Amino acid sequence: MPTYRYQCPDCKLEFETRQNFKDKPQAACPVCQGMAQRLFIPVPIVFKGAGFYVNDSKVNKVNSCKVPEKAEKS
Repeated sequence: MPTYRYQCPDCKLEFETRQNFKDKPQAACPVCQGMAQRLFIPVPIVFKGAGFYVNDSKVNKVNSCKVPEKAEKS
């Protein structure tokens, strides 16, 4: 089950809770029992391997742009 982060708007407490994917995004604050709001935290993306950088794909693009000689004569 994933862990979600919540913040209470009343007491500003931030806490985490584990919920199922099918559960509604609702949680009660453990301090004041108010309704907390789910915080959205961006997930870092890591690109690994060949093909993700500009210098990896320039050679293929330059060679693929050449027009064959037979097509020019027609």
